[in-house]
Amino acid sequence: MSLTLDRLNAASSEGFVALLDGVYEHSPWIAEAAAAARPFKTVTHLKHALAQVVRQAGADRQKALIRAHPELAGKAAVAGQLTAESTSEQSKAGLTHCTADEFARLQQLNADYNTRFGWPFILAVRGPRGLGLTRQQIIETFARRLDNPADFELAECLRNIHRIAEIRLNDKFGIEPTQGNLVWDWAEQLAVHSEPEFAAQGQLTVTYMTTAHQACAAQLLVWMRECGFDEISVDAVGNVVGIYHGSDRSAPRLLTGSHYDTVRNGGKYDGRLGIFVPMACVRALHQQGRRLRHGIEVVGFSEEEGQRFKATFLGSGPLVGDFDPAWLDQLDADGISLRQAMQSAGLSADMADILKLQRQAKDYLGFVEVHIEQGPWLDEIDQPLGVVTAINGSMRFAGEVVGLASHAGTTPMDRRKDAAAAVAELVLYVEQRAAADVASTHGPSVGTVGVLHVPSGSINVVPGRCQFTLDLRAPDDAQRDALAKDVQQALATICERRGLRYKLELSMQASAAPSDPAWQARWEAAVSHVGLPVFKLPSGAGHDAMKLHELMPQAMLFVRGGNAGISHNPLETITNDDAQLCVDAFTHLLEQL
Repeated sequence: MSLTLDRLNAASSEGFVALLDGVYEHSPWIAEAAAAARPFKTVTHLKHALAQVVRQAGADRQKALIRAHPELAGKAAVAGQLTAESTSEQSKAGLTHCTADEFARLQQLNADYNTRFGWPFILAVRGPRGLGLTRQQIIETFARRLDNPADFELAECLRNIHRIAEIRLNDKFGIEPTQGNLVWDWAEQLAVHSEPEFAAQGQLTVTYMTTAHQACAAQLLVWMRECGFDEISVDAVGNVVGIYHGSDRSAPRLLTGSHYDTVRNGGKYDGRLGIFVPMACVRALHQQGRRLRHGIEVVGFSEEEGQRFKATFLGSGPLVGDFDPAWLDQLDADGISLRQAMQSAGLSADMADILKLQRQAKDYLGFVEVHIEQGPWLDEIDQPLGVVTAINGSMRFAGEVVGLASHAGTTPMDRRKDAAAAVAELVLYVEQRAAADVASTHGPSVGTVGVLHVPSGSINVVPGRCQFTLDLRAPDDAQRDALAKDVQQALATICERRGLRYKLELSMQASAAPSDPAWQARWEAAVSHVGLPVFKLPSGAGHDAMKLHELMPQAMLFVRGGNAGISHNPLETITNDDAQLCVDAFTHLLEQL
């Protein structure tokens, strides 16, 4: 019989520990400490409390917890000395049926890892879907993580221990994250479509109006139809639109969604998660034969990343009346215009059709978006969901410093006009100045010099020119502008002191998009409802929500990404349990309507 929260909450302290035996390997102290946090209102609440005990335990106890775990396919496994839980997990991952070469490789990795870190390698071998990683995936992850710094790897081991505990708790409580599995599976299935040259390398790339892009749109249409949407269509810029009517057709709708294009060699969840989660909610409503008063409009935006053409938000921009006709004549790297790309996909590329896509604010309650965090905060603190306070405003610059190229051997250090050294000084200033905003009431700023180029540079020549870029972001426009002003002043001061000339041109500017207080509060209530504390954070990345912000109130929900929150990368990942929490939170938000 499955464990219940009522039974767990009512148990004595000793009984509580006994009921959770085996969740954390040979470490009953975790349950002992977590018992004081009762009563638990959800299993998610329990999972978070257990993780926080470990988080607050200190490094010595954390390392002891790690060392309580067995090596993968190690001597204990061979001798049959693992706990029942570990035996089952290693078996499901096929580690009890290694070939001789795989076993030898794992033994060598175990030895190398222990030598480097002093504790056993920990991996949740049942994986993000709970079905088990392949032996090849385990070996590849093992080898990759050997290169991690020790402090990072310690945290990664603990995160994997919490994932192991989560799956074991699901087993004890008889929990199956059915909707989370559906979302996770949709992401896997949509990732089958990738542009041929990238697919050949096992990489995911879907840029605007390619064959892979069109295949994604077609698949989304099929799924939306299966979910029970009343109306589905592809609009004039390639957005996939699904409408699930409310009981009151005259009432404003809730608008939601995200983008289905990707960066080159990207991840499976960036953007796409924000389409799948509301799709799952509509599917559940349809299966229940329910309609809310307000309708739900889900848009799979066709383009956000700006990868193929030099324009971004080609999908969400037209909904707020933002589409420059000149974009239609832009050429991609192969000389194909945006107009030709659209027409080859069966779209008219007619501005009259594109202009018809503009929405009217009166027809909508607002716009909400679910998105993978694309950063490390949530993963670092073992927090599955976060509420976004604002989407950072940004400014981008292209710059060049001009000095004097001269002989590296004969030019004295105090006579040099070194353009690269000046930019290097600026790089350090940007780092220091952006970090100074860490305690800002709005949230921290960030600054990046992403491109450094010395034209015609040579190992034995003092650089006479150095080209660079600046990317400055902050959650508030005034904070962003102050950062930009200080950086520009610093560049002027550096160049004046060094006797150099410079030019700096603004190439892009986007306003910050603060979350609407009422909608942010609804997300906060939804996070509390699933049993988590509310953690608020700004978004450093741009999102479709920042375009819709120009027309209607908006707010976002973040879900943590695994692998320290990495995104725009094949290692981007989420778990089925976290996907389920997204669906549960979104469902609660809908119920509040």
